[in-house]
Amino acid sequence: MKKNTMTLTNNSTGESYEYNIVEGTRGPSVLDVRTFFADTGMFTYDPGFTSTSACESTITFIDGGKGELRYRGIDIEELAKNHTYLETCFLLLNSRLPSEEELYKFDLEIRHRAFLHEGLRHLFNAFPDNAHPMATLSYSQT
Repeated sequence: MKKNTMTLTNNSTGESYEYNIVEGTRGPSVLDVRTFFADTGMFTYDPGFTSTSACESTITFIDGGKGELRYRGIDIEELAKNHTYLETCFLLLNSRLPSEEELYKFDLEIRHRAFLHEGLRHLFNAFPDNAHPMATLSYSQT
């Protein structure tokens, strides 16, 4: 029975190391070298990370060479061009795009939560209109 592994041999020492091959949902398979340093005392060298997968993700897919970036299977360009900010927020919170009814209810909920307490309005009105934000936020004991 075949193993889904790759064996690397150090030709100067003759030592061999076996690493698992992990199948990607999309794109090429990857070689799991997370124990490579512990096994060999060496690092891998990949300038620009052109052949390196930095993490495992069940929600995103990136192929920089092809300019492909997907979130939950949706192309980011399509998301940016064809969906609203609130639809994207719903997607981030619920792992899917909303139906029309869900979007309507979500919009109402966001509007409801966006109201400021009247006391905060008075607090903001107490600040000078032309003051720098840092001066407004700083506290001076004189």
